[in-house]
Amino acid sequence: MTTHRSARSAAASALLLSGVLLLGSCAAPGGWRPPPKVSALDEATQLRWLERVSWGANASSAQQLAREGLPAWLQTQLHPQPAVLPAEAQARIDAMAISRTPVEQLVVTLDAQRRAADALADEEQKKEARKAYQQQLTQLAQEARQRFVLRALYSPNQLQEQMTWFWVNHFNVDARKNNLRALVGDYEETAIRPHALGKFRDLLGATLHHPAMLSYLDNARNAANRINENYARELMELHTLGVGSGYSQGDVQELARVLTGVGIRVRAPDAPPLAVRPALRGDYVQQGLFEFNPNRHDYGAKTLLGRPMTQHGLAEVDEALDRLARSPAAARFISGKLAVYFVADEPSPALVARMADTFGRTDGDIAATLQTMFESPEFAASLGHKFRDPVHYVIASVRLAYDARVVGNVNPMLGWMNRMGEPLYGHETPDGYPLTQDAWASAGQMSTRFEIARAIGANGAVLLRTDDRAALEQPAFPQLADSRTVRASLPGFGVDTRDALAQARSPQDWNTFLLASPELMHR
Repeated sequence: MTTHRSARSAAASALLLSGVLLLGSCAAPGGWRPPPKVSALDEATQLRWLERVSWGANASSAQQLAREGLPAWLQTQLHPQPAVLPAEAQARIDAMAISRTPVEQLVVTLDAQRRAADALADEEQKKEARKAYQQQLTQLAQEARQRFVLRALYSPNQLQEQMTWFWVNHFNVDARKNNLRALVGDYEETAIRPHALGKFRDLLGATLHHPAMLSYLDNARNAANRINENYARELMELHTLGVGSGYSQGDVQELARVLTGVGIRVRAPDAPPLAVRPALRGDYVQQGLFEFNPNRHDYGAKTLLGRPMTQHGLAEVDEALDRLARSPAAARFISGKLAVYFVADEPSPALVARMADTFGRTDGDIAATLQTMFESPEFAASLGHKFRDPVHYVIASVRLAYDARVVGNVNPMLGWMNRMGEPLYGHETPDGYPLTQDAWASAGQMSTRFEIARAIGANGAVLLRTDDRAALEQPAFPQLADSRTVRASLPGFGVDTRDALAQARSPQDWNTFLLASPELMHR
């Protein structure tokens, strides 16, 4: 009798906790929100949800989902509170230069360092000074990559981390161009992350105002009578409307004219203010490194997407962004890309249409659009079938192997991503990395993944040391066979995988076969 009462009490406590969590998340800023209509009746299904919504299932996240219940857990993922990372991970992030120094100060200091190096008369000194400048840029980019990985591994707001990566890839910039290595960390931190689950229009505006985007797509060189169409073209084709949505080359040219004067100004503290023609001084805007220079803006009449522009100066830019972000074509394009990322390489048109309807009705609310997707039968049916790209594969493998234990050195993980062809902030063209299986499932890719599976499965302790010269802790491999998450997943694995695991001759081999299995290649 006591046992039955204890079981009933535990069940009642879990139900009460789930209700409290739901009420708390529904009362978040923005008013009451209905909880997602989702269910996961068994542990295996819960793990499949974790594999898709988070960066990969592990013991601690599985316990949290089981404790809260799927509707409450997903509600907190869609509408997260500020993330609290493990103290060790947060301390490492806080110690980074990109965390301690405002980006404007970094860029001004680096620009002065570059100019001083270029001014040196001695060629050997100039060479060394330029090398130091390049090393500083590289270090800032490396910090941004390390910070991203630490958050993906340990943030409780896993969906926000997924969406941050999705949007960084959607609004792609290549860190190797110009001085973008100094900017990519701030680009992710201030332009992407705060809006990753918010309104698409706000996200679009934040990327336009960031110097990383303006430098990468050359809009800093776009001026009246010296038009550069690069950003205008990608803003329509890749960021909002999509190919084949009905816009013309004339629309690209008109949008490029709208964007004239939108650029960057790196201003030293003692630099004089910009000389603006008296009649245009009221239009000048400088916010950090962003500048709207009316001297460079085309104030002539313009027509965009069949309608005349009614505003002038920077307000005209906002009018154009409103028109793009709120068009039905943008709703379809963004919804389709989200469905490819989260559901299937070729998502059903009916699902995309329902998501686009939500996107339009909610003025581009990203979380609401995702909720429509999560509640769909297409999403539930797709669980376990989406192929992992290299970034997902590496992070999911380490999350599974070491759970909440903070790794001391994420650089091997970055190296594995590079080996598989997906370095963070390293895609050269503005279309971002592909999201479909055919881009990442070649024989060479699978061979490399097996080698990485062995590196984690046999010597994963390299991730746990902060000094490359230090001895590895023993055992030097994760105890995957003892993981409850792994044990709960094994019954759903294919016969071939279970047979291979049964034939493993050592724990290291068992780990390798598991991490290299077809099941671990999918989410």
